[in-house]
Amino acid sequence: MKRSYLGEFEEIVLLVVVLLDGEAYGVNITHEIIEQTNRQVRLNQVHAALLRLEDKGMIRSRMGDPTPERGGRRKRIFSVTAYGQQTLRDIQEVRINLWNLLPSSMKPTGI
Repeated sequence: MKRSYLGEFEEIVLLVVVLLDGEAYGVNITHEIIEQTNRQVRLNQVHAALLRLEDKGMIRSRMGDPTPERGGRRKRIFSVTAYGQQTLRDIQEVRINLWNLLPSSMKPTGI
């Protein structure tokens, strides 16, 4: 499969889908991104990124069961694919290699 590249926001969304492990749906993802990154994010931005990631084959979705809290509506639950997992590993490897090439005065402690 041809390698797809991710923007920073897509990478964050993909990481949060992995983090939420079976409980990843739009609102939940949005709240987790805000909590973990301290940046303001709108639900429509998250949905757009989820659609792009699904189009790239990095995540898949399924409809969850109806819930009383949502007036009987179902949530669309996202999970990462093997390709998405490999993409995250590839990104991490590139970033680590680049950080290791920086002069020591630029490196955070522990790298």
